[in-house]
Amino acid sequence: MATGNKTSNAARKARIEEMRRAEQARERRNRILVIAGSVVAVAALVAGGVFVVKSQDGKKDDTASDSKSSGDSGHWSAAKDGVRTWTGKLSRTHVEGTVKYPMHPPVGGNHNPVWLNCNGNVYTKAVKDENAVHALEHGAVWVTYTDKASKSDVDTLAAKVKQTPYSLMSPYADQSAPIELSAWGHQLGVTSAKDPEVAKFFETYVQGDQTPEPGASCTGGTM
Repeated sequence: MATGNKTSNAARKARIEEMRRAEQARERRNRILVIAGSVVAVAALVAGGVFVVKSQDGKKDDTASDSKSSGDSGHWSAAKDGVRTWTGKLSRTHVEGTVKYPMHPPVGGNHNPVWLNCNGNVYTKAVKDENAVHALEHGAVWVTYTDKASKSDVDTLAAKVKQTPYSLMSPYADQSAPIELSAWGHQLGVTSAKDPEVAKFFETYVQGDQTPEPGASCTGGTM
């Protein structure tokens, strides 16, 4: 059984590393496109032609404006390992503005069209729920903590996140435990970074089976 777990973990790590290389390749392509686009824009201005492209004319997509609802329904169901699973519907519509989530931190629901960068990013200030939820949709694990978490725990978790693609970390005031780990539809509250369930949560939910959009980008979003 242990051999099977090691093989599964190795396969997961290899898949995440492959995704990281793909992310780096996409970033290089994006930089080239940005430079090329800038050159074209300057040339157009010099020539006196400024063009405005208006999209979505007569079209509808999943982007709504000024939505206040998460679109979620359901409740928490707790397992023996302490992980809470949201039992019910988690909406995935792209919306603008502030969303009212039924859980804190949120583990899914309507969210901003732009994801929060989650390639091992450690944020020292609170981030917007709506962008973080989009990162969860991409298969990231979001670590949050209150001022009740010890500095040593925060430092330990920050080091873990920095070494883990598809993860992010930020302070969060409105949560029940000093430390919370969130993935799409799942959440774990602990009082210490040394809790063995922390490592298990990362192993299970970083690009785990719960991911609505596996392999989607964790860079190129918002900081």
